[in-house]
Amino acid sequence: MNFRVAALPAIRFGAGSLAELPALVRAQGHRILLVTGARAFRATPAWQVLTEALSDCECHDMVVEGEPGPQLVDAAVARFRPANIEVVVGIGGGSVLDAAKAIAGLLPFGNSVLDHLEGVGRGLPYTGPALPFIAVPTTAGTGSEATKNAVLSERGENGYKKSFRHDTLVPRVALVDPELLRSCPPSRIAANGMDALTQLLESYVSTRASVFTDALARDALQRVAHGFEAAWRGGDSAEAGQGRAAMAYGALVSGITLAQAGLGSVHGLASPLGAFFPIPHGEACGTLVAAATRININLLHERAPDSIALHKYAEAGRILSGQHGLSDAEAQDALVAKLGAWTEMMEIPRLGQFGITEDDIPRIVAGSRGNSMQTNPIVMSDEEIAQLVRMRL
Repeated sequence: MNFRVAALPAIRFGAGSLAELPALVRAQGHRILLVTGARAFRATPAWQVLTEALSDCECHDMVVEGEPGPQLVDAAVARFRPANIEVVVGIGGGSVLDAAKAIAGLLPFGNSVLDHLEGVGRGLPYTGPALPFIAVPTTAGTGSEATKNAVLSERGENGYKKSFRHDTLVPRVALVDPELLRSCPPSRIAANGMDALTQLLESYVSTRASVFTDALARDALQRVAHGFEAAWRGGDSAEAGQGRAAMAYGALVSGITLAQAGLGSVHGLASPLGAFFPIPHGEACGTLVAAATRININLLHERAPDSIALHKYAEAGRILSGQHGLSDAEAQDALVAKLGAWTEMMEIPRLGQFGITEDDIPRIVAGSRGNSMQTNPIVMSDEEIAQLVRMRL
């Protein structure tokens, strides 16, 4: 029963809540930096409505394309620092929110994010304060609207995927409007949804899980179970709207639970995969989660048969399958089967489609031993991690 809860944003959740954004922004300041993706949100009437509603403010804006790196953040800080920005608003997917979060953290100081980036930076402590940051997700995946870390990437042979992380980087407000998911194509709903689902499952069975995170994760898994396919199919029906709300909620909660409890082997591998290869984060998680869950369950049966994680995997299996009378063993099989069925039905690509081969496995394994792997419910050997990657080539 002993646990701690890290800082959380004020949360505004609900269909139509985007209308609250101008007032929320003005409450923080009148010199505004709007950070968005390149196309989806800017192509909707909501962009024009927002900019007109803020016409009495001094608005600056920038676009984030792809996963952000340190160079993008540093360039934005240099460009906008003379404007004396008072509030940063990020409207977009996880990459947009991470970039905006890092920019909000550095605008008051003007230094490079490489001064603070974990593992590859200069190791200087960041103390804040960051500028007020309002996060408005337009996808349902990373849960960045609820976390204190901005994930930045450098892709290539010596690539990395690392976090700029501090309590003062937590958004001042997370405004989650499920109707913003209407602009997402089914492939994006699928990949992002599998990411959120993975985060919920991994934080639920994490070695740092608590009664607090368990309660949140179980409820969100229930909602995702009922809403994922409806959100993926899309449309204007009430069922589709409920599905979008379920996935937006699931992603938000997954950000809260991962921030409190940590993650597991899927996210341990997603870091080097995203650093070395052109694989989006959602696809990396989505293609691995069924296989990783099966391996974890098998290893727990072999080496830690009394682990509470086995019971939790069974509970997740009952929730996702809807078959609540199953034994633990049957429910664990049902969990893996359901994850695999969604992976196939939603056409989550295999790793080989991104150019990953058997020869790449050793460096992927070597790069997987970050924070996420430390809270996996069972310690995996290098060969067991390699086996997991090999299963999805």
